[in-house]
Amino acid sequence: MERDHYDLIVIGTGPGGASLAQRLAPTGKRILVLERGDYLPRGQENWDSKTVFVDAKYQTKETWYNRKGESFQPGLHYFVGGNSKVYGAALFRLRAQDFGAIRHQDGISPAWPLQYDVFEPYYAEAERLFHVHGQRGEDPNEPWSSGAYPHPPVSHEPRIEELAASFRNDGLHPFHLPLGILLDEKDGKPTPTSICIRCDAFDGFPCLLNGKADAQVVAIDPMLARHANVTLLTGAYVEALETDPQGHSVTAVKVMRGGAAERYSADIVVVACGALSSALLLLRSANDAHPNGLANGSDQVGRNYMRHNQSVLMAVLREPNETVFQKTLAVSDYYFGAPDSEFPLGLIQMCATSHADQIRGEALPAWLGFAPEMPFEVMARHSMDFWLSGEDLPRPENRVSLHRDGRVFLDLEPTGAAAHRLLKHKLEQAMKKAGPHLALLERSLYLGKNIPLGGTAHQAGTARFGTDPASSVLDLDCKAHEVDNLYVTDASFFPSIGAVNPTLTIIANALRVADRIKERLGA
Repeated sequence: MERDHYDLIVIGTGPGGASLAQRLAPTGKRILVLERGDYLPRGQENWDSKTVFVDAKYQTKETWYNRKGESFQPGLHYFVGGNSKVYGAALFRLRAQDFGAIRHQDGISPAWPLQYDVFEPYYAEAERLFHVHGQRGEDPNEPWSSGAYPHPPVSHEPRIEELAASFRNDGLHPFHLPLGILLDEKDGKPTPTSICIRCDAFDGFPCLLNGKADAQVVAIDPMLARHANVTLLTGAYVEALETDPQGHSVTAVKVMRGGAAERYSADIVVVACGALSSALLLLRSANDAHPNGLANGSDQVGRNYMRHNQSVLMAVLREPNETVFQKTLAVSDYYFGAPDSEFPLGLIQMCATSHADQIRGEALPAWLGFAPEMPFEVMARHSMDFWLSGEDLPRPENRVSLHRDGRVFLDLEPTGAAAHRLLKHKLEQAMKKAGPHLALLERSLYLGKNIPLGGTAHQAGTARFGTDPASSVLDLDCKAHEVDNLYVTDASFFPSIGAVNPTLTIIANALRVADRIKERLGA
């Protein structure tokens, strides 16, 4: 049955969909927001490492397949707020050079059709919207900015301050990690009224107190409270998008909700399900006018998938590490290369402290041989933890695809392995100078998934934007070349991914596209 017609339908409540919707809510236009999941339940289990990381309670139970036909569970989270409910809230701007072509050992990271100056004002707005705490001038590779961060940096605890001092003595330039967090501090301590309490359950955990600046907390909930013209439907799985016979515009959104089929229509439809899920929606929406998938005349939908080369490394220290909130420091000195490498290496940042249940869940025999007398609880207390990211190049063969039997396949052949190994070596060298430690161990378990394939936290590139419809899916406003009223505002549009966390760029671009849609709506 046909339901009410809306001015705008937004599919997905992650950073891309939520930021765009809240930007357009004050126009008074009738806006429908569709989310396949529900609100993430709040309870003590939100802060339980076994529940979150080992049991992967909040991760989808879907089964996908790799190119060999082997099954795995993707690291996706279907809740209001999307994957931002469990993200680490590290909100970086891409470096200005990332928008140009960059040579890597395995190939070229392609230039963007728009440059940094187009995104800069929207980066500033994104930082305000998501409460980013940081300090300009510390990061040697940060891009130019029109102003300061909206909030001061999250302070280092004593052990991390010691590490920063050691890195500086080694010639590095450690800086305060830019974090989206609802934190008020005084003398390094949260104030009595601060929402965030600087606990050890931040990075990768849903925040029980809503102290993490995720898309639900900073965009969806405030928007619904202020604007009666916006409707949110949860449990609304979008099966497909229908078009007119010529395939020029989306005429209906097919939804399954509560076991019943529903159809909605709008003047403009925005897809923001996350790069993988958005591509799958377009592929599911194939019709006579778009036989290979909606807006897929270029055969690029689902291709060029990127998700960074990522490692979680745990240094086991001889002395206990009493740090509670560890995710405050980063190093970008090797972002564009090193004295012994003409190619970019990537970014080093800290992540949350390891918990005993996470280490126990690793099931790595080499660890037991390394320190059989060290209980997991002791190992966790002596750990210091780092997240390393290197650029993953877009390859047409790296893709998400939908087979006729409905199975989802994710093909991935990573690039940049040599650069990533060298980045690990750089961290190991720096840690040896920082103080005695027993080993630097690589963890494979993160959010209940194996990072090489199931780790989809930094998904991007499956519907790249560009000026040529033959080699891109979207135009420069992120409107589909082939469908007049269809936009995509998650990380699908990325031509390249750089080596910093992509979320702030998703938000900034969503705000940019929202301005174009606002003009089109005459609002």
